[in-house]
Amino acid sequence: MRPRRNAKPPPDPVDWREIAASLDERGYATTPLLAREECGAVAALYPREESFRRRVIMQRHAFGRGEYKYFKYPLPGVVEGLREAIYPRLAPIANRWRERLKEDGRFPPSLAAYLDECHKAGQERPTPLLLKYGSGDYNCLHQDLYGELVFPLQLTVLLSAPEEDFTGGEFLLVEQRPRAQSRAEVVPLQQGEAVIFPVHHRPVEGARGAYRVTMRHGVSRLRSGQRYTLGIIFHDAA
Repeated sequence: MRPRRNAKPPPDPVDWREIAASLDERGYATTPLLAREECGAVAALYPREESFRRRVIMQRHAFGRGEYKYFKYPLPGVVEGLREAIYPRLAPIANRWRERLKEDGRFPPSLAAYLDECHKAGQERPTPLLLKYGSGDYNCLHQDLYGELVFPLQLTVLLSAPEEDFTGGEFLLVEQRPRAQSRAEVVPLQQGEAVIFPVHHRPVEGARGAYRVTMRHGVSRLRSGQRYTLGIIFHDAA
C-alpha cells in the first residue's frame, strides 16, 4: 500500500545548515523535534497491534535485549509527517556525500519519488519503527540495511525522559576508519530530541580526497525504567 500524502511538517523549526555542518564534521547531528505530549502519544501506539506489520524480540536474533515493531502503511500521521518533511532536507546532504565518494546516482528531491524507486526495486515494506527497552535491555551495534537501495541517513527520536522514565540506555555511535582503531561516541539526548546519523558509512576527507568511514549504532544497557524511541528510516524494505 502506498503512503498517504497529507502529512504535516515537523512542529519545531530546525537549523538544517547547522545539521549539515555537524554531519560533515562529527558524523551526527541532534535537534529538538517533538514536544513532550507528542512523545507520549507516539509511545502510546506500541500496544496497538493494528498499527504494525511485525514485532521483533531482539534476543531471539542475537540483536541485544528488548523489542521493536515496524509500522505498516498507512503510517501514523506524526510518523509520516516527519518522514516526508525531513527527507527533502537530507536529500541534498546525501547527494553531496555521494559526489564526494564518487558514487553513481542521485536521490530525488521528494520522499514520494524515492519510495517509487524503492517499490520498483521490490522494497515495499515500511521501515519506521518503535523500540521498547526495559531494565537490562540494550541494542547491539548494527546498520539498518533492508535491500539494495539505501538512503544514507536516518534518525532516532527519544520518546522517554532520561533520569525520569529510565537511567542508562545511551545512544551509541561507533566509527571505523581504515587501518585505525574504532572510535565510539555517546550521544546524550533529551525527550523529544532526535539524532540524525549515517546508516552505513559517511565521507571523511583524507590526504587523497574523501574516503568511506563505516558507522554502526546501538544503545547501551538500561539500568532502570523503560525507554521508548522512534526510528525513521527512509528506504523501504525488501
